Amino acid sequence: MESNSSIVDNEAGDVEEIEDTLVPVEDYLKSGVHIGTQYKSKDMEDFIYQVRDDGLYIFDIKKTDDRIKTAANFLARYNPSKILTVSEREYGKKPAKFFAKVVGGDSIVGRLKPGNMTNPNLETYIEPEVVVATDPIGDYQALKEANTAGIPVLALCDTNNMVSNVDLVIPVNNKGRKSLAMVYWVLARETTLEQGRLSEREKFKYTVEDFEAEI
Repeated sequence: MESNSSIVDNEAGDVEEIEDTLVPVEDYLKSGVHIGTQYKSKDMEDFIYQVRDDGLYIFDIKKTDDRIKTAANFLARYNPSKILTVSEREYGKKPAKFFAKVVGGDSIVGRLKPGNMTNPNLETYIEPEVVVATDPIGDYQALKEANTAGIPVLALCDTNNMVSNVDLVIPVNNKGRKSLAMVYWVLARETTLEQGRLSEREKFKYTVEDFEAEI
């Protein structure tokens, strides 16, 4: 891990020391990983650091970083081919698909056909053992079916998300193009490291830009 000491929110002028994050805190800040919406759900309160003057809620980056570590460790327990990543959110389609490719899993981007995980009679029926969702709201159908089938769900959750159908929350800006690329890139690197397919972080051959959706 890299040892860093940096600000949590450079617009607020508040300084907090953060050490041992997976990437320099400045990289998280530049990609807007910490910037939430102007709404917060009760479910996400514990992950929020403060609210800015413009009304945007700001995530505690250390908690985001910790959850990425936890998620990578959790995903590495599964057969890679049984990891399903989903995204109906436009800016999440490329990073979700690329993440699945890197970790050796499967992906469904765009609309999920009802019954994909619950109806064995469908030609498109699949049996994942864990689901990674880009947004609990947009990916509602996938989460609903995963819950019905007893499949654990990891989800990127913004300040406005309700998470009753999520088993592991990664608190993050799940709407921004650069934010989604950064989070999926870090999660992919850490997952492959935990899987034993990567000897050290510096040897990860992909860049954040590889995960970034085009405008």
